[in-house]
Amino acid sequence: MPSSPRLKLFHARTSPSTRRSTSLIVLTSLAIGLFDSSSASPPSFSRAGHASRTPPKTVKVVWDVAGNSNGGNGLSGGVKRHKVMGFVGIQTGFGSAGRRRALRNTWMPSDPEGLRRLEESTGLAIRFIIGKTKDEAKMAELRRRLQSMMTLYCLISRRSTVSSHTKRYLAFFKAAYALYDSEFYVKADDDIYLRPDRLSLLLAKERSHSQTYLGCLKKVLYEPLSDLLGKEYFLHAYGPIYALSADVVTSLVALKNNSFRMFSNEDVTIGAWMLAMNVNHENHKTLCEPECSPSSIAVWDIPKCSGLCNPEKRMLELHKIESCSKSPTLPSEDE
Repeated sequence: MPSSPRLKLFHARTSPSTRRSTSLIVLTSLAIGLFDSSSASPPSFSRAGHASRTPPKTVKVVWDVAGNSNGGNGLSGGVKRHKVMGFVGIQTGFGSAGRRRALRNTWMPSDPEGLRRLEESTGLAIRFIIGKTKDEAKMAELRRRLQSMMTLYCLISRRSTVSSHTKRYLAFFKAAYALYDSEFYVKADDDIYLRPDRLSLLLAKERSHSQTYLGCLKKVLYEPLSDLLGKEYFLHAYGPIYALSADVVTSLVALKNNSFRMFSNEDVTIGAWMLAMNVNHENHKTLCEPECSPSSIAVWDIPKCSGLCNPEKRMLELHKIESCSKSPTLPSEDE
């Protein structure tokens, strides 16, 4: 993968003050740790942009379903936040080991040193996000794998319902915010082909608006609660990849849980919330290209699949194409 020019450093933001409530009902718990093959202490991005080693961190996301006042952020624990330009959470699952293997064999480094170099060259911290299961055999296997890979490990203690599926992504943004002081927080699925070097340049662009919601925007959706949305759907980003700026995530963290309506689809929910906030929508078709191009950032089989069709095979095929894996970060002037 071509390396990107080193990006400028960003100043850390001040976290909003929070108040804790004694009447919180804990429905969701995210345990987040970084692991590598040699020890339980991960390389993490420091304020100076160099890798440092810190112990694994844990953060909890709590849900106030009874309407109690708790300051709204839903986070507990004083965790030191690490400075990065962008945090990318790759959403994965227990049945997606083949997809993770395909990612590590293509655009995502498979070893801690390679991941560290990627973070230093792009300013992006890229980690896997996975939900908890009551299946002890699966959890034991996951814990075993964690000892041989670098992973951001999110444990989400909820049943796999439509409602909790949407809450999972809100919990992801809250947990990522608690651990990383980032200019952008990116949600990505594990079945897209990504160019981190180009993504970093997109996120690093100068913007006059501090609240930004960027993705490949659409109006078409399949939503069980579509009768509430009207015949003309609002613009919102496709679910496989989108990004929220730090100021937007700060507002989401401050929301009192269950104060906003949650739709069945997470991308629709986030898009609806963005309408209620003073955010700037950025539409980037480079985040949803069906084939590699000189400017493509994310490639997936739109509109046939919500990601790559047969991603374990397709990911490897794309990586063998020079225009996908070896083309320059920026297109040449002749193109």
